[in-house]
Amino acid sequence: MKSKYIFVIGGVMSGVGKGIATSSLGLILKTKGYKVNLVKADPYLNVDAGTMNPTEHGEVFVMKEGLETDQDMGNYERFLHQDIHQVNYMTSGMVYKTVIDKERSLGYKGKCVEAIPHVRDEIINRYKEAAKENKSDITIVEIGGTIGDFQNAMFMEAAKTMKLKDPKDVIVVVVSYLPTPGAIGEMKSKPTQSAIRELNGYGLHPDFIIARSEVALDDKRKEKISISCNVPKENVISAPDIKSIYDVPINFNKDKIGEAVLKALSLKNKKPDAESSKLWGDWENFVKNVHLNKTKTFRVAMIGKYFDSGDFTLMDSYLSVMEALKFAAAKAKVGVEIEWVDSKTIEKDQNILKDVFKRCHGLIVPGGFGTTGVDGILKSIEYVRKNKIPYLGICYGMQLAVIEYATNVLGLKGVNTTEIDKDCKHKVIDIMESQKENLVKLAMGGSMRLGSYRCKLARGSIVHDLYKSDEVIERHRHRYEVNNDYVDQLESKGMIFSGKSIDGKLMEMIELKKDKHPFFVGTQSHPEFLSRPTTSHPLFDGLIKGMMGK
Repeated sequence: MKSKYIFVIGGVMSGVGKGIATSSLGLILKTKGYKVNLVKADPYLNVDAGTMNPTEHGEVFVMKEGLETDQDMGNYERFLHQDIHQVNYMTSGMVYKTVIDKERSLGYKGKCVEAIPHVRDEIINRYKEAAKENKSDITIVEIGGTIGDFQNAMFMEAAKTMKLKDPKDVIVVVVSYLPTPGAIGEMKSKPTQSAIRELNGYGLHPDFIIARSEVALDDKRKEKISISCNVPKENVISAPDIKSIYDVPINFNKDKIGEAVLKALSLKNKKPDAESSKLWGDWENFVKNVHLNKTKTFRVAMIGKYFDSGDFTLMDSYLSVMEALKFAAAKAKVGVEIEWVDSKTIEKDQNILKDVFKRCHGLIVPGGFGTTGVDGILKSIEYVRKNKIPYLGICYGMQLAVIEYATNVLGLKGVNTTEIDKDCKHKVIDIMESQKENLVKLAMGGSMRLGSYRCKLARGSIVHDLYKSDEVIERHRHRYEVNNDYVDQLESKGMIFSGKSIDGKLMEMIELKKDKHPFFVGTQSHPEFLSRPTTSHPLFDGLIKGMMGK
């Protein structure tokens, strides 16, 4: 069977939840026994998301092959509980670069290269290649941006062309927004009606409308949207605001959206197999744990750098870390709260750390780059190490933990990472040899140590006990490594390098002995990228256990 396609498009405004709707629909269809594939088409001219500022765009998610992508790919993996391939992500930059490179090498045999058909056809080829590589029954494509955006016009054109050619194999889902202006006090459907008319201008018509709103749609609103947008009333799905995004698949399933979509695609509503039933049952149990009345709640300080854009985009910078914490807490059936601490405020007054850790039971220092706020992070790591407060350092958080230890335990002067000071006396963290040429050429995009790498764990270590394995695979995103010239000195003073690359040349994980600290672990990788709702990540489990005194 060739793949069927569902295009998910946003109406009225951005941020209405296309990614969560796409992920939820994917989960529902997967639990009905179909092989589902999720694709994101981003309208940016960036070739990938790696060069985007996280305070403006949100977290950069890394796929197993190493591609740096939009954070929606993380939601896709978490909801579907599977790794997704890099062929499932595209940007306008990728598409145009491929077309231009092909033209430069005479791939079009002297033809005049134009947006239509060449750019459009390249997009269609990518959609089909993703379906082919994943052998998917159903491919769901989320088109970034909003109906009417100039940037995503080619993606719309590609969807229209595919639907025109195979109308029974392609459906369109619009995720729109119905505001309730405070001064009026009535839910308004006019913005959605206008968005659908604009969609019609592309030659596309919605088969389903998912209506986001503060409260559930009433029957009158559903009927109005149905008549004005020419969509069957039963295909207008109410999606009111909820406490947890993980409730969305449950709510969609109650509305029988899965059955309706399968019918629209002329597919059978199959009886789920054992694996599909287990996936759905595990999801329901996870959601129940999320909503349990927790007898204990632990507070984690998140000390980082990317807080400059204020509270509205703050959380998106560290989205996967936040979700990984939630999953571990749900597994342990405890509550978890995050206190955001800007490291630059600690640099101004490090006494605030006493107040922070009167409230907080643990510390996470997530990944980051550059010099801003580093002194504040180092002071925080020193504080939790000395006061035996559970600590998890991720990527930069591990590197800075090594610097803090070399400075305050080894007593070395002039310790730093060459990312901050290339002429420092003790280059405890240094750039990888393979990365030096990239740095000189300023070849930053897609040039780091990216994607999945194997790591060998030391038996008897904390991390070995958590993973229950001699070897693990984790995802990476960094240029700098622990300088092996200092490993013996650090180990002689109690730092344990409990995870190393398979050849033993790269230090992947650090820890302190259990009798010295309840939980002090750092990793060069980004474990948050592999944490899933129904299978929380061992390192986050370890942090939760450390805060629980276990």
